[in-house]
Amino acid sequence: MRPRRRFTADPPRPPRNEALNENIRASRVRLIGEDGSQLGIKTKDEALDIARNHDLDLVVVAQQADPPVARIMDHGKYRYEQEQKAKLARKHQSQVNVKEIKFRPKIGIHDYNTKKGHVERFLNQRAKVKVTIMFRGRETTHPERGRDLLVRLAEDVKEIGQVEQQPLLDGRNMTMLLGPTKNAGVTKTDAENQETERRQEAVQGDRNGQADAPASNAEPPAREEVAQEEAELPQRRAAS
Repeated sequence: MRPRRRFTADPPRPPRNEALNENIRASRVRLIGEDGSQLGIKTKDEALDIARNHDLDLVVVAQQADPPVARIMDHGKYRYEQEQKAKLARKHQSQVNVKEIKFRPKIGIHDYNTKKGHVERFLNQRAKVKVTIMFRGRETTHPERGRDLLVRLAEDVKEIGQVEQQPLLDGRNMTMLLGPTKNAGVTKTDAENQETERRQEAVQGDRNGQADAPASNAEPPAREEVAQEEAELPQRRAAS
């Protein structure tokens, strides 16, 4: 009986970069220094010697040029910087999260309120919500029931959700897409605090306006003072 042959896995090979150091196929390159200076057209060996003297790499940056353009740089540092830039770009990239909630046309009030709560929770999490009405059997002959249910839901969550796609019938399903509004995710307490601050600012502004009013707007003299002035006027004329 022959012994079984054991297969050993090959050691991992380093990734091959045809545009780096010895992997460069072109015999001549237009060389650019580390500081961006133009060093002219060099043979591959000459360019490699210059790069090695500076403990750097020779990297082709324009493969389609004639001859190809190569630059002296720290390839490891260059790759690290590119990876960090890509990571930062992915971090700031807005990801659209779409949730789905399914309804039946004859849903009960309790189940409706429960699913509506799920829709509100998703919208407050700044996610879009795909609402699907599932028809079965003869329910497909009354699509208006599903449309009315979607319109009712959109009206109930209009403070935090807006319709981005109107109800659309697709086979046995009717779908509608809701997106979060600017009020989504804002708690009721935060909204009340903002409203209170606006009212206080308005009251403060009215008080300041009254304090800055000119003296000409002062209240007129009382009627008794006017009558007394008119009674004393003939005596003053006689004395004069």
